[in-house]
Amino acid sequence: MSLLRAAGLVLAATGAAHFAAPKAFEPISRLPFPNDTDAWIKRNGATELALGLAVSLKKTRKIGVAGTVAYTAWLGARVAGGLKNAS
Repeated sequence: MSLLRAAGLVLAATGAAHFAAPKAFEPISRLPFPNDTDAWIKRNGATELALGLAVSLKKTRKIGVAGTVAYTAWLGARVAGGLKNAS
């Protein structure tokens, strides 16, 4: 199994975990998503599930990696904004 396929499957599993155990993601989601945190947990879970599956499949790997990079940048900006607003 390739490293990218394995990473995609881990990301997809993390996305699925957002639905199976949403309360586990609440503490880390509250800072970047203080309003409607529960809905954002589900949105992020769906995004991570879709991106992970895209990365894990050879046919969609390039777009999956590009989407994961964009999602990571956006998520990082949300966290940075949350840190700025918290101080």
